[in-house]
Amino acid sequence: MKLSQEIIKGIFDFSLALVGLVLVVPIIVLAWIVASIETKSNGFFLQERVGKNGKLFALIKIKTMKPVLGVNTNVTQKNDVRITISGAIFRKTKIDELPQLWNVLIGQMSFVGPRPDVKGYADKLQGKDRVVLLVRPGITGPASIKYKNEEELLSEQSNPEKYNSEVIWPDKVKINVNYVNNWSFIQDVRYIYQTVANT
Repeated sequence: MKLSQEIIKGIFDFSLALVGLVLVVPIIVLAWIVASIETKSNGFFLQERVGKNGKLFALIKIKTMKPVLGVNTNVTQKNDVRITISGAIFRKTKIDELPQLWNVLIGQMSFVGPRPDVKGYADKLQGKDRVVLLVRPGITGPASIKYKNEEELLSEQSNPEKYNSEVIWPDKVKINVNYVNNWSFIQDVRYIYQTVANT
């Protein structure tokens, strides 16, 4: 991505995130209160993710899951026993993603881009695939749109973690590499529209 393209993308992200936060702060606060009550903990979920140039940052979401004894995996399936009642609603409506507008506002994320991975997955990127680390990760993107029903897909597999590692993740990497190498502002706008329209 050229410097001029990064500037255009950055200005767009900051402006839209600022307006978006002003509009959805009441929703975020209400969702935080509900999540805090149901999980009996801080309603915000912070997780260390890998950002641009491999720099770690704290991704912010509304908490939608609670600890369940014996369940210890980063792979979430449909009807996962850890998902709370409010969490199911927040995940379906994408309300749980709204706090990431803050990540966008302060320059850690973009509206569109590769979803930020946890260290265990990002470390597997090799060669030309590491181009995805040269851009800010996104709230949505072509891979996110293709796998919008990822939890349902994983729930159909006999070994969800293996399927995620060997099928879904490599395909997402391929999609994201293509996104970075062929970026366009108009395409970003289309991805945002598709995400909102399919919510």
